[in-house]
Amino acid sequence: MMLSAVMEDYLKAIYQLQDGGDGERVRTSAIAEHLDVTPPTVTSMLSKLAERGLADREKYKGVTLTTDGERVALEVVRHHRLLEAYLTEHLDFTWSEVHDEADRLEHHISEVFEERVAATLEDPTVDPHGAPIPNADLEPPAEPTGEALAECGEGETVEVREVSDRDPTVLEYLSERGVNPGVSLSVEEVAPFGMVTVSTADGRVSLPEDVARHVRVAPVAEAVQ
Repeated sequence: MMLSAVMEDYLKAIYQLQDGGDGERVRTSAIAEHLDVTPPTVTSMLSKLAERGLADREKYKGVTLTTDGERVALEVVRHHRLLEAYLTEHLDFTWSEVHDEADRLEHHISEVFEERVAATLEDPTVDPHGAPIPNADLEPPAEPTGEALAECGEGETVEVREVSDRDPTVLEYLSERGVNPGVSLSVEEVAPFGMVTVSTADGRVSLPEDVARHVRVAPVAEAVQ
C-alpha cells in the first residue's frame, strides 16, 4: 500500500495521541494542534484514511487506528527513533537536533536501510530521549511507566526514563542542566508557583513546571528492575 508522507504523519500522530494505541478515540482538534493544521484539513485526511481501512472515524467522537493503520504508524515510529539513535551516535547530532532530521528522513528509508541501521546500533530498544523503539516485528512497545517529574513529591528519588522530543528548546534546556535519560534526581522542592527543584550528581537544578512535565521518571527502585 503506497501512502504519502502526509498520510503517514497523520497515522503516527494518532498513534502518539493515543499514548501508544490504547484504543481511545482521538479528537480532530487534538490532531490539528499536534500537526499544526486546521480542523477541516484533518477531517478531510481522516476520511481518506478511513476509506483505505487505516482509521476508524466516528463523527463527533474522534478516530482510532485499525490494525493496518497501527502497523503503518509503528513502522514510521520505528524508522524515526532508529534514525534519531543513529544520528546521535554516529553523526554527532545533539539530542535536541535529531527530531526534525528524523522527521524529514523517516518516510524515505528502505527496509534494507532500516535493518542495517538497527544492526549497526545493535538493535536498541530506546531512542536518545528514552522513547521505546518498536521491534522489527512491529509489536507495540510496552506502555510507558512512571510519571511526569512535575507530579513527584518532595523527598522522592527518581530516575529519568524519557524526555519528550517535540520541543528542541526544552531539550536544549534540559541537556544543559544534565537532565537526561538514566540520570538520578532527588526532588528537593516543589514550589507553589510552578518550579520543581531537583539535585543531580552535578548540582541543583530548578525547572519550570511546564518543562518538568516533559520529563517522565520512575522511582529508583522501580527503574533498576
